[in-house]
Amino acid sequence: MRYCVYIVQCKDDTLYTGITTDIQRRIKEHNSSDVLGAKYTKYRRPVVLVYEKEFSSRSTASSEEARIKKLSRSEKEALIKKR
Repeated sequence: MRYCVYIVQCKDDTLYTGITTDIQRRIKEHNSSDVLGAKYTKYRRPVVLVYEKEFSSRSTASSEEARIKKLSRSEKEALIKKR
């Protein structure tokens, strides 16, 4: 199974980082589901995918997600521009 770490840009220009096994389904959930989408993005719709990176293990993907969440906004923007 492949794991994807992703960053979405919300309507209010904030960035949200997450992890999933199905990026298309997860973006749809963020944009339309009141139950399955993240509480953070629920009130900041629509969200747009701006970054994604695949990993072969959940532990590696989770470590990368945690690392990205600790970055400053400018560091996250630099990461997004690299892709």
